[in-house]
Amino acid sequence: MKQVVQSFKTGEMEVKEVPLPQLQSKYVLVENATSLISAGTEKGTVKVAKASLIEKARQRPDLVKQVIQNMKKEGIRATFDKVKSKLDSPKALGYSTAGIVKASLDSNNLFKTGDRVACAGQDLASHAEVVSVPQNLVAKIPDNVTFEEAAFTTVGAIALQGVRQSEPKLGENICVIGLGLIGQITCQLLRASGANVFGVDLSDKLVELASKHSADVANNRNNSNLLVNCLAFTNGHGFDKIIITAATPSNDPIELSAEIARKKGSVIMVGAVGMNIPRDPHFYRKELDLKMSCSYGPGRYDTSYEELGQDYPIAYVRWTEQRNMEAFLNAISKKQVNLKPLITHQFTIDNALAAYEMVINPEAEFNLGVLLEYPERAKKFETPKEQKKIISDPKNPNVSFIGAGSFAQSYLIPNIKSAGGTLQAVTTGRGINAEHVASKFGFVKFESDPTTIFKDENCNTIFIATRHNTHANYAIDALSEGKNVFVEKPLALNTEELEKVSNVYSNSGKLLMVGFNRRFSRAAQEVNKLFNSYDGPLAFNFRVNAGALPPDHWAINDEIGGGRIIGEVCHFIDLMQYFSNSLVKSVYAQSLPGTSEVNTNADNVIITLTFKNGSVGNITYLANGDKALPKEHLEVFGGGNSAIINDFNSVSLYKNGSLKKVKTSGKGHKEEVMAFLKAISDGTDSPISFDSIYSTTLTTFKVIDSMATGLPQHL
Repeated sequence: MKQVVQSFKTGEMEVKEVPLPQLQSKYVLVENATSLISAGTEKGTVKVAKASLIEKARQRPDLVKQVIQNMKKEGIRATFDKVKSKLDSPKALGYSTAGIVKASLDSNNLFKTGDRVACAGQDLASHAEVVSVPQNLVAKIPDNVTFEEAAFTTVGAIALQGVRQSEPKLGENICVIGLGLIGQITCQLLRASGANVFGVDLSDKLVELASKHSADVANNRNNSNLLVNCLAFTNGHGFDKIIITAATPSNDPIELSAEIARKKGSVIMVGAVGMNIPRDPHFYRKELDLKMSCSYGPGRYDTSYEELGQDYPIAYVRWTEQRNMEAFLNAISKKQVNLKPLITHQFTIDNALAAYEMVINPEAEFNLGVLLEYPERAKKFETPKEQKKIISDPKNPNVSFIGAGSFAQSYLIPNIKSAGGTLQAVTTGRGINAEHVASKFGFVKFESDPTTIFKDENCNTIFIATRHNTHANYAIDALSEGKNVFVEKPLALNTEELEKVSNVYSNSGKLLMVGFNRRFSRAAQEVNKLFNSYDGPLAFNFRVNAGALPPDHWAINDEIGGGRIIGEVCHFIDLMQYFSNSLVKSVYAQSLPGTSEVNTNADNVIITLTFKNGSVGNITYLANGDKALPKEHLEVFGGGNSAIINDFNSVSLYKNGSLKKVKTSGKGHKEEVMAFLKAISDGTDSPISFDSIYSTTLTTFKVIDSMATGLPQHL
């Protein structure tokens, strides 16, 4: 299929042939008929990508801060590789489309093949011939609404949410500052609610458009009589509400809104503008309210709602993202909103670059609602042909990847060739990523459907680097097709999944490896050498300053990531099993009470493990510490010797009353890949036994059980 793609590194744009997006549970696959280029929003997105690296840093200081923090934790080289991978990744453009349902796995059985629907979502409802969109970001189109009109639904929902935040009442005087696409629609929605609407903008053409079709009155911001006209419009009282839909770093919109508001009026922020709120004279003396409007409604930025399809009860949350989309479509159907005057240009997908060139060019003709159309094309649903042929030695691992995000691109894929493997095929959830990764690393081909990789006779090894909730099922499918499998941790999210994998593995005759990389690091190897001549039990004290994750991070979502015990503490359980050469016997865990959404009880836990050979380990895993403290401090004691791993940057070895310090780097990612592929080539067992993998995975579940019950758990 065709899709508009931009390189975030260079800013270059192109219409590329890429694989179809994957249809997953609670998603809807839609063949686009029309999509909207929002001139205001997308112009900013495109310009950031075209900016120099320094300019990008200036515009996103939050990301610069993340880079600096990552350098402290993982070092300059690892951070550089991560940043390079992020910059190299292609970006999907667009977030508002309309089309026809081709297939649906929505949990409500609401969408049927052939339904006309509007779709929303950045990186989801993209400028592409086919999109895969979560069920809560899809809405059916009324029969009398065209695809061209329905393509405005996402923008319309943003405007509608701002209107809802203003709580307009019949007869109120409301000003809209910023008469771009969202501003024009906002004016129309306000008039439909019975408000008297006054519009303000810097553009004479937008003011003229609003005067004809959207607002009762509209003025240019630079009109010398603006304040007089505002007072006349409101009979000398000032506006009841002001909705700011402008997009500018200037503080002028917020200052103007305070000046023209009546006493005890309200200011609602929809657009991104300067927010240096002037206390005096207006906000303070008029006792003005300031409200924020978040995108297209409740559910935005909530993983459970947007990705997992969990709706909010209508009795408690009347207007969600999806219900706002439906309400806006209904407003179009009832002729309460007239979008046709807002459509200034229409292009086919093949001419999308010309459309964007016009949008970002300040000297171009006036444009507002720019639509992309998707003509019928026979090859739309075909996967692009193989990019190039690579003849591989059948004795060597021929590797395919399911999932190829920044982690896989930084730590796994680059090490395949150096370990003697061949890169066969790659598939990702979004087609543009699969095509990009294949081109970047030299895969023979890229696919849109993981089942084609399982059936590929030229592939004997599959790496699974998707989100955690897919690992077990993909591993089962790959093993069932006779493939060697490397699963980036964890192997499973619950006991039922683990048992299914175990049963399939035991009958497969193939190698199964999980990405417990730390045991392969040079630091771990140095410690293991110190204790390998000692057969007695060891004592471990591992302190992990993990740091807090954002509350909406997918890794701590129970359904997607399984939480941090399953997703990260597994590393330290595996490392203890490696050093002790023994499996876990029992576990007892206690946690600090969750103090916030950010610091949950699973983030701050102390775990005591006993092993079958008598070893005892203590893991203190914390998210409530200071970021300046190194992340991992691991101590090992036994046989009169001691060792300390200092964040895998160095090792302190104590033996016979003397200290030996060894500088190290890396956490074993390269070494684990090489060990696994060597085992395949040599026909030997997996570098980590399945008994150990099973024990580590089961132990994480027992940690959670112990936290819940307050009792020790036995394996």
